[in-house]
Amino acid sequence: MSMDAGGTMTDTFFVDKAGRFVVGKAQTTPQDESMGFAQSCVDALKQWELTPEKVFPQVQTGIYSGTSMLNRLLERKGQKLGVIVTAGQEDYFRLERGIQTYLGYSYQDRLKVVTHRHNEPLVPRSRMKGVRGRIDVFGTEAIPLYEQEAREAARQLIADEVQGIVVSLLFSYANPAHEQRVRALCEEEMRRAGVRIPTYLSSDLYPVMQDFARLNTVTVEAYAAEPSRGQFRKISDRTRSFGGDFELRVMASHGGTISTEAKELARTLISGPIGGMVGARYVAEKLGVKNVVCSDIGGTSFDLGLITNGEFTIKSMPDMARFMLKLPLVDIDSVGAGTGSYVRVNPVSNRIEIGPDSAGSRVGLCNPLGKVETVTLSDCNVLLGYLNPNNFLGGDVVLDPERSLAGIKAQIADPLGLDPYEAAEGVLSLFEDHLRNELYARIFGKGYAPEDYQLYSYGGGGPLHVAGYTRGLRFAEVIVPAWAAGFSAFGCACADFEYRMDRTVNVAVQSPDLNPAAFACGFQGYAAAINDAWAALEERVVEEFAKSGVARDRVDFGHYVRVQYVGQLNDVEVKVPFERISSEDDIREVIRDFEDAYAKLYSRAATSPELGYLTTTAVLKGVVPVEKPRLPTDPLGTSEPSPSALKGTRKVYRGGQWHEAKIYHMERLASGNRFSGISIIESPSTTLVIPTGFEAALDEHRLFHLYEV
Repeated sequence: MSMDAGGTMTDTFFVDKAGRFVVGKAQTTPQDESMGFAQSCVDALKQWELTPEKVFPQVQTGIYSGTSMLNRLLERKGQKLGVIVTAGQEDYFRLERGIQTYLGYSYQDRLKVVTHRHNEPLVPRSRMKGVRGRIDVFGTEAIPLYEQEAREAARQLIADEVQGIVVSLLFSYANPAHEQRVRALCEEEMRRAGVRIPTYLSSDLYPVMQDFARLNTVTVEAYAAEPSRGQFRKISDRTRSFGGDFELRVMASHGGTISTEAKELARTLISGPIGGMVGARYVAEKLGVKNVVCSDIGGTSFDLGLITNGEFTIKSMPDMARFMLKLPLVDIDSVGAGTGSYVRVNPVSNRIEIGPDSAGSRVGLCNPLGKVETVTLSDCNVLLGYLNPNNFLGGDVVLDPERSLAGIKAQIADPLGLDPYEAAEGVLSLFEDHLRNELYARIFGKGYAPEDYQLYSYGGGGPLHVAGYTRGLRFAEVIVPAWAAGFSAFGCACADFEYRMDRTVNVAVQSPDLNPAAFACGFQGYAAAINDAWAALEERVVEEFAKSGVARDRVDFGHYVRVQYVGQLNDVEVKVPFERISSEDDIREVIRDFEDAYAKLYSRAATSPELGYLTTTAVLKGVVPVEKPRLPTDPLGTSEPSPSALKGTRKVYRGGQWHEAKIYHMERLASGNRFSGISIIESPSTTLVIPTGFEAALDEHRLFHLYEV
């Protein structure tokens, strides 16, 4: 069982021993995600004519992905924290490195200082305490720790009744002694005060360089991730009330799942979109496809990622919720435009603006119970006939097109002097053009071409708009899974139980070809630094698996390094085929693999072996494979859908005129069926629109192939 609690909908995915699966859907309940989870479980299992109480005692694994942690960070509803840093760095959060303060701003707002607003610090200046003492870049103590200052900082924070103390000192990744001593002093002061407050050390949680991003990450861990354990406990309690007896795991940012009791829970800050990427890679692998563009439209955002040669790229310093962080994240771009995004006319420019804010689970004006006052993209889809107002969530929510018509007329059409239907179509065209431009920039900006990639479209809104945002891009194929609305939850079920740990090493070696003497001289120190880091990380991974009762001998370890040319800024991750570096040939192999990966990113002409090679980070993955769902395999039938699959017809507005569209039951379609536009294929959780100029075919794996004709 796996679930994906998005900003709008909660999807739950069940797979049985034979690999058959069902997907359920319910509206997300942010105040208590276990409520939406329970409703989506009921929705899924009724397709098998079963109840949660019958199924959960047999469930072996439960996986969560969702947005509760991210929402807590965005809404600033985390724990009250104090932070101890190296003296002189107390203004970290207000300075924001200059870069962070502009994250998420449009180009226009970056130019206009008058419209710019700095982030409100997670921890106010009054609770930022500086302590003198210095570890240098090599891990040597340059200035002893001023212990009395650490004691005084602890006393002040205890008196301020903080709920957690974060300690992040310069170069603690190279030598954690000062941070460990600060923790010991804090604990002494807590005992004297008769209180217990958790202490979070950056050297324990994220022993990596780039101190501002490291401070952000450990602070987010304490501020937003730690309180989210309560949400996980509610979901676990709900599974037990259904008779379940399994450990709940969470989708992590690096593409595996980890325990809800994991030490580094901030790695799960963004989990839903990661599930979709993992699911796409799994399906592509089964189909023998190497290159895939993943596109996910939900109620709040459009998420986009690339899988190249069967792997996705990992960012080592991503930004999330306008924070620069230092943790591994599958490279995904997110655009604040989904089917629930608000649509407004800018009174100054008289131009239509879409998002980035969204009605989320309230859908739009068309939902009489949603209490929405602004037009959304869903209103446009309902008005133009693409969405069946009686089919939303299988009819559990009945939408009102008249409310959409009135809102679009008053808020969009009249200010622009347009017909309401013309205005609604213009809004959707702008939306799809925007997404198409994002796709174009993402693919061509990496030096690739759409012809070399298949595009997978999923999420509740993906099939609704896929023809619009892929038109003219000439992908090798455009594929829409029949279970698109629950595809991220499906992807979570495809993810292995996996921990990934990183440690900064910063060791350099010269080119063995250009400077063989220097290369041979540096071999021992280089190998020792990386081998020691891998050994330490292996113990940390084993410790995390032990919390779930998994023994070391069940874990498959993967060894990686992040390498760059000496003097450059960006490193590249390389997987190595050995557990320890034991010879000069091992290092030569690392260098060859790095240069191959570097050339794919920047071109062969950009390689610079004369600079030498700097290994910035040692990485270790521990993986325990899990049972995965199987793709459906149905016999191919005729191209003509059966009469029972045809629901009827409906008027649809497209290209400035009304058309009579054929409407089909998705669940009653057979493999081999083909469709031409305009056709609309409906299921309780999503709608696939096949407009004029397109055809679609359903294959034996319940995957729709969309063709532009």
